[in-house]
Amino acid sequence: MSLPSFATTSFSFLFTSFFVFFILCGNSSSSLAIHANTTRPPRQLSVSYYAKSCPQVEQLVGSVTSQQFKESPVSGPATIRLLFHDCFVGGCDASILIASKPGSKELAEKDAEDNRDLKVEAFETVRKAKEQVERKCPGVVSCADILVIAARDYVHLAGGPYYQVKKGRWDGKISTASRVASNIPHANSTVDQLIKLFTSKGLTTQDLVALSGAHTIGFAHCKNFVARLYSYRGKAQPDPNMDPKLLHVLRMYCPNFGGNSDIVAPFDATTPFLFDHAYYGNLQKKLGLLASDQTLALDPRTKPIVEDLAKDKQKFFKAFVGAMDKLSLVKVVRGKRHGEKRRDCSMHM
Repeated sequence: MSLPSFATTSFSFLFTSFFVFFILCGNSSSSLAIHANTTRPPRQLSVSYYAKSCPQVEQLVGSVTSQQFKESPVSGPATIRLLFHDCFVGGCDASILIASKPGSKELAEKDAEDNRDLKVEAFETVRKAKEQVERKCPGVVSCADILVIAARDYVHLAGGPYYQVKKGRWDGKISTASRVASNIPHANSTVDQLIKLFTSKGLTTQDLVALSGAHTIGFAHCKNFVARLYSYRGKAQPDPNMDPKLLHVLRMYCPNFGGNSDIVAPFDATTPFLFDHAYYGNLQKKLGLLASDQTLALDPRTKPIVEDLAKDKQKFFKAFVGAMDKLSLVKVVRGKRHGEKRRDCSMHM
């Protein structure tokens, strides 16, 4: 796929349009990373898990995601990111949806510092979908399964692949903010750090690069990349691996000090609303927004994978689907001893 050239005027116009539209409605912020304790996929999970107990579950969730996507496209990347952040911490068990108890000394996951930028549209997607499912199949479908289905729907609605998802998860009973920081990497994570985390969770370097491709849609707040613009790695100079035109435009909207904290920029400057493989071509042109993204095109362990996925959208889709399947099976909860089926995804039974 050939990407458009970036003359200064057209590049500035492109970003001006995005910033004007998305100021005061910030979206996803931290870099992708997948790391939660892994186990072998439980045999009980299957595509047809609810074939008898709630055969219309995917249609019910789909009625919500399609409407949400029309009314608020930001729901797409926000929900995909919500799934990642859920699976990173303790596994794919919907623990990120739990609300903190009033007066409790221990906050829930969603209120951890690293999760405070998660968009309300993502939580609303799951809440509305859960309500729809509960009307037809009360007490049957877990919030964890609904989140996985919804994320898949948004990938497809944004132009990405449609793929079958295994179901049969239960909802986790543990949700603590203190577990989050050590399991969520930062926007300036190095490839060494990312690979170490992925490997420890049973995910490969190929999975790392493929899942990072979710940044083909979505946006990041200035705070997550402002250091690249002014003092990268504390050297009082911008990141040399950022396109000069991109640097110029981002500096216009993200000053070193005192900027508007609500301003966001697209991860993918070329097709920010389309789930495609342009993200990888952008990395090759030094148009990555986060340091953790751009470094994938520089490190000899990940650069060949970036180059490979940049050439072929279908190859990216296949790699992404495979990686998402592995991610969605990370330390899932099964049975009443360890899990529950919450009627309200924000509250324990």
